[in-house]
Amino acid sequence: MPNAMTTRQRIGRILAHQEADRVPVADIPWPSTLERWRREGLPPNADWEEYVGADRIVNITPDNSPRYPVQVLEETEEYRVFTSQWGVTLRQWSHAAGTPHREGFTVQTPDSWRLARARMTPDPDRIDWRRLQTHWRGWREEGAWINGGLWFGFEVTYSHFVGVPLFLAMIEQPEWVREMADTMVELSIALLDMIWEAGYHFDGIHWPNDMGYKDAQFMSLAMYRELFKPADKRAADWAHARGLPVMYHSCGDVNPFVAEWADLGIELLNPLEIKAGMEPLALKEQFGDRMAFWGGLDARLYEEPEQMWAEIERVVPAMKESGGYIAGTDHSVPDTVSLALFREFVARCKTAGSYD
Repeated sequence: MPNAMTTRQRIGRILAHQEADRVPVADIPWPSTLERWRREGLPPNADWEEYVGADRIVNITPDNSPRYPVQVLEETEEYRVFTSQWGVTLRQWSHAAGTPHREGFTVQTPDSWRLARARMTPDPDRIDWRRLQTHWRGWREEGAWINGGLWFGFEVTYSHFVGVPLFLAMIEQPEWVREMADTMVELSIALLDMIWEAGYHFDGIHWPNDMGYKDAQFMSLAMYRELFKPADKRAADWAHARGLPVMYHSCGDVNPFVAEWADLGIELLNPLEIKAGMEPLALKEQFGDRMAFWGGLDARLYEEPEQMWAEIERVVPAMKESGGYIAGTDHSVPDTVSLALFREFVARCKTAGSYD
């Protein structure tokens, strides 16, 4: 068995389709899940990854928004209504996980977009320098994997910026849609360039772009190629010019798009959502020589742990062959999962994913 590696070494080998000491194990608990875990014994100031034995992936994502004022409009015991830096009014439930309810959008037309675009200029104060100064050296010393985070694309524009009018614009005003995607990716890149040039280097690039739902996609392949693939290509080309691999997050059934992302040289796809129609072993067979994968363990099985353990035994040994796999669920960790259960999940993934 290879000597124990750091997360940075482990993921580096996995993305190069090489064996490591074991597969990395990484996931994202909901905020309410962390609240539960702290009630169950997770120390108040402890890093949850270290406590449960998971691999640590850190994202550095600067603010490329129009920086509209963030204000709390209403707050009760049950919820909080506030405005975001993207100009969206949201209702967020307290002590419960889930997607906030969008109640209003500032940008919904090309004219309102132009006002927002004027606010989206590169500026060093968009970067959380204090966080970097406080934590970056520690991340490096502990061997964490550090991603530079980009923020652009269909999901960001629809969910965080424009809302439902985006769908009609994709048909009737494609130039506007492309302009928004291009502006967001270029501002994100300019900010990550500032971070890199300041000496805070990262190991890879990550961006989210949910493109599907259950058994279908939000757009045709032709529309993706026209509207959003050019921005994905710009980001991937920029990352690869720096020698950085790309981790691409896209929920839902995104089967038709996987070949497109492989064509861009994107190194990893996450999260392989089972309930939406993604099948990790089939993806490994078709694209495993070009792409790595992260996820693909059905989070619904937490409700029947013995089924989850059986799924780990089915999926992880097959996915780990010749590298190219990070173990995790196909979505995130809900607050129905106890601290003890998740610790066992991590331990079983490590055992099944060992390269001894």
